[in-house]
Amino acid sequence: MGQINPEQEVKLADLDRFYVPKTDGGAHEAWITQVKKDKKIDRVPLREVVDGMIAYSSNANTDYLITMLGLQNINHVPGSLGITSHEPMYPIVSSLFIPDQLMKEKKLTKQDTLKALKNMDKGEYRDRAIAIHKKWQTHPPTDQEKKQAMKMMGSDFQKNWSDRLPRATTEDYVSIMKKLNSKTHFDKNVYVYLDPVLEQLMKSPSNREWLVHAGQKGGSTAFVLTISMYAKDKDNNQTELAFFANDLTSIEQAKLSKNINAFQLKFLTDTKFRTYVKKEVSNL
Repeated sequence: MGQINPEQEVKLADLDRFYVPKTDGGAHEAWITQVKKDKKIDRVPLREVVDGMIAYSSNANTDYLITMLGLQNINHVPGSLGITSHEPMYPIVSSLFIPDQLMKEKKLTKQDTLKALKNMDKGEYRDRAIAIHKKWQTHPPTDQEKKQAMKMMGSDFQKNWSDRLPRATTEDYVSIMKKLNSKTHFDKNVYVYLDPVLEQLMKSPSNREWLVHAGQKGGSTAFVLTISMYAKDKDNNQTELAFFANDLTSIEQAKLSKNINAFQLKFLTDTKFRTYVKKEVSNL
């Protein structure tokens, strides 16, 4: 506690080095639009950067925060929460540049680059992403370099990128959700900063009518959809949920994205539906 000042100002230009257009579903641009709100500003408090990462899933904000907090500190967190199977974190955006780097470095064709990527072990892949990320601290990528890197990211390369993102289990994340739901695992002063970020759901007046607190974080790629959430209602019912889906087709991804919110609401409010879901899951 006390090592980071949430009111520290961050230049929006400092986030640009980690932003690659058309790679996050418009998340970063939507966040920028929200924070500016027709105001001419060129910087925001650090807490707004965190909010953009959680509420909007801005990958640029994520990689900026990796720089600020340090990967060693970040990778210490799962173990401190009793989770031993979580794969190490690494910068998200810089890993998009690995295919172009590899092709130029080894003078490969695009097809051979994909083959080399698939054969690359996770350690080398993470090291390359980290090295690119560190280089950007003094030599951020130009717009042209961003465009060139994205030319490499066809569907096969996107799938490889998606498959290599850090992984854990639903059991791991349910255990984290339980700690967040209890409001006792961390020092009470931590929740002063944590709750406003994670509990975006409580901004809705209708949710405040029946919920004491509720928080969530989702993530997705073209092939993945995940959601982890916790909630406590005014009848004192506590619920934790983690849903991870991988290897999705575009139709499956779209269908899940459209229906996940309705699923969560029904799971929280309908006892019979919860019983049905538990039965179906246990039969898998």
